[in-house]
Amino acid sequence: MTIETMALQGRDRVHTGLAGIDVQRLKAMRDAGLRSCFNHLENTRYRLEFVARIRGREYINDAAARTINATWYTLETLQGGLIWIADANDQTADYSRLVPPALRKVRMLLVVGDAEDRMQHTFRGIIPTIVRCATLAEALQQAYRYQTDDEVRVVYSPACYNGLSTRQQGESFRREVNEL
Repeated sequence: MTIETMALQGRDRVHTGLAGIDVQRLKAMRDAGLRSCFNHLENTRYRLEFVARIRGREYINDAAARTINATWYTLETLQGGLIWIADANDQTADYSRLVPPALRKVRMLLVVGDAEDRMQHTFRGIIPTIVRCATLAEALQQAYRYQTDDEVRVVYSPACYNGLSTRQQGESFRREVNEL
């Protein structure tokens, strides 16, 4: 792969890909002590991972963003308009830190989880459309049907821990996107 080909994929995908290569190299080290230090980096697979382009819309898997800080980074990093799917179950979390990037970029917020009221309160007047969804599949259907004049990306960035592993959440998102 040439550097030009990599550059066409976008900065996020290049950084994620290079980090994945580094992780694999570090895990292959002979020193078991050092190797074990890097085994927790498996979650990079679900960090700003491009899943598919459907009807001109990119679907980004960010299941590893299980904190408000990680989701803030995601919203700040991605360019253009966003449809954000949050798996918000933390009724005590302070989502107000996400207001600045949401104000600039998020066109629609789809909330899966019990903290919908809290998200609604935080983002009312900030994000034009906020919808409570019972499942991730329902959220993806809503995102798929959403009409907008500008180009948007659909990003799954949970913003909190919901009891499932990053791998379970990431694979579930990938599977549901492929079902669209």
